[in-house]
Amino acid sequence: MAEAHQAVGFRTSLTSDGAEVELSAPVLQEIYLSGLRSWKRHLSRFWALVRIFSGRHPMLFSYQRSLPRQPVPSVQDTVRKYLESVRPVLSDEDFDWTAVLAQEFLRLQASLLQWYLRLKSWWASNYVSDWWEEFVYLRSRNPLMVNSNYYMMDFLYVTPTPLQAARAGNAVHALLLYRHRLNRQEIPPTLLMGMRPLCSAQYEKIFNTTRIPGVQKDYIRHLHDSQHVAVFHRGRFFRVGTHSRNSLLSPRALEQQFQRILDDPSPACPHEEHLAALTAAPRGTWAQVRRSLKTQAAEALEAVEGAAFFVSLDAEPAGLTREDPAASLDAYAHALLAGRGHDRWFDKSFTLIVFSNGKLGLSVEHSWADCPISGHMWEFTLATECFQLGYSTDGHCKGHLDPTLPRPQRLQWDLPDQIHSSISLALRGAKILSENVDCHVFPFSLFGKSFIRRCHLSSDSFIQIALQLAHFRDRGQFCLTYESAMTRLFLEGRTETVRSCTREACNFVRAMEDKEKTDPQCLALFRVAVDKHQALLKAAMSGQGVDRHLFALYVVSRFLHLQSPFLTQVHSEQWQLSTSQIPVQQMHLFDVYNYPDYVSSGGGFGPADDHGYGVSYIFMGDDMITFHISSKKSSTKTDSHRLGQHIEDALLDVASLFQAGQHFKRRFRGSGKEDSRHRCGFLSRQTGASKTSMTSTYF
Repeated sequence: MAEAHQAVGFRTSLTSDGAEVELSAPVLQEIYLSGLRSWKRHLSRFWALVRIFSGRHPMLFSYQRSLPRQPVPSVQDTVRKYLESVRPVLSDEDFDWTAVLAQEFLRLQASLLQWYLRLKSWWASNYVSDWWEEFVYLRSRNPLMVNSNYYMMDFLYVTPTPLQAARAGNAVHALLLYRHRLNRQEIPPTLLMGMRPLCSAQYEKIFNTTRIPGVQKDYIRHLHDSQHVAVFHRGRFFRVGTHSRNSLLSPRALEQQFQRILDDPSPACPHEEHLAALTAAPRGTWAQVRRSLKTQAAEALEAVEGAAFFVSLDAEPAGLTREDPAASLDAYAHALLAGRGHDRWFDKSFTLIVFSNGKLGLSVEHSWADCPISGHMWEFTLATECFQLGYSTDGHCKGHLDPTLPRPQRLQWDLPDQIHSSISLALRGAKILSENVDCHVFPFSLFGKSFIRRCHLSSDSFIQIALQLAHFRDRGQFCLTYESAMTRLFLEGRTETVRSCTREACNFVRAMEDKEKTDPQCLALFRVAVDKHQALLKAAMSGQGVDRHLFALYVVSRFLHLQSPFLTQVHSEQWQLSTSQIPVQQMHLFDVYNYPDYVSSGGGFGPADDHGYGVSYIFMGDDMITFHISSKKSSTKTDSHRLGQHIEDALLDVASLFQAGQHFKRRFRGSGKEDSRHRCGFLSRQTGASKTSMTSTYF
């Protein structure tokens, strides 16, 4: 999701002070080490007895050995596709110059760099993924907050209980049940279209994982097990055990522990309240401060970094409200993405955030895995804590209290004086970064994927082409567009970029803005644009994309100290529109017909460019799409709410090209809400609850 920002900034991580020394090692040695790391990972999974034919109930890693390796595309094809992708956004002069650089690259350097990549693809599990993790994420010196992390939301319209401690108890218990199933490999492997298995390697680091800051690069620390969570509340840190006599605590017992924290009147110690702001600081700064912290407060630091995950019990409510639905959703998104800059431990693999009114959310660190992995865990968590564990009629977790449980342990931080100024500086920087983010969330409920299916179109392609129309209306020009696609059809595959701003999409947008063009003409161009996007998406998923190949070629060129003006130009590009669809992977866990409001509303991420947008979207059931938009308030060129308005208008205009969709505009105009901001999503759900017997609150 947030990877576009990191992809833009990774080039500086290769040229920052000291980094060049580490890249002076022979490239063959680096390729050898990549393969060695791959074989170590394989041996660690050997106990799973990986099986290609696994019977009726395959385990999580059953198909790993059957997955093919990600192919290295033809360098000529990659350069050709790259030139095709930038043609719509470059002037004739700039394009001709880029083409000259590309031909020079093919003639002088491509063959040598390609040879090393082919060698690595033969020796290592994946020719690009370990370098992607290292150079795009771990070597980045930018703050994690906003730049790298992303968030996941709770149910949009329903809060199963208003009791903060109860919601935390059920959610933590559900997360640990997921971890138990993960450890036993009882999570079924994901099959694309029910047939093609996807790589499961990223699941290994969901829990017990922390990104440890380094001066030049970070590293990921993963523990085999952890039997506690770290909790933050009103500036204080606690260690809460999750097991008793080697069995998982019940939801009611966990609720009891969280309630004890909420009831604890002790104040935060000096500077303890803002300590976590250090995890939102530039990574080199945090690494230097952490050395002192590890010496002076080793036990408390280990309790946080060694926890299964981090829990933040917020003192404020969040979520959708009747009084101001649009503003309340925007504030909810901002609270999940950035918080107050000092109430999340951004290094942890994820932070579970529980607001005072029982609303939930996640803040996820990006380096260890991509959104579908945390999304899969989050779907299980929401379904389990609400439908399986449930709540009593008074809103508490089911079960009984355990008076024998020891109280949560308050962590003590012996903070040396020299750290105090570092905390203050980190907090100031975090607040500046947080206050500069403009988040906007809106549900669009006039149609969804069921209508798009009736038009015999891809839902994702439909949205991507509509986004091109919306962005053109917002900025008056086309721009490079980043859409994240997964490459998990291959062993240890992560993501590839779909460059959605195609010549075909631009032709459609121009036609829509040309009053002389008829609807049938625009519709024909729209179908061509959708077909092109589908072809690019399939190519990306099958390992024939552009950007990961060019990235790996660039890394090899830096190891060899070869200067390539073409590759340098490629990796200086800015993604002014970064997009991602959040997949719903386990619809069988939710009853969208009887309980249509019990579906996650997705999540979002920060913009990849200071003058750009970050846009994510999720199809909620058959008839709703929720959009998450972010931008920088400091930019005079962007406005998240303005783009949201353009997205709504673009969706309606595109739908009206189809005979079956012409009534959407009439229905919208007949609602009498033309002038209210982002009104579509709130038309049908402002009155009361859907059929449910659960203890729940709306809004």
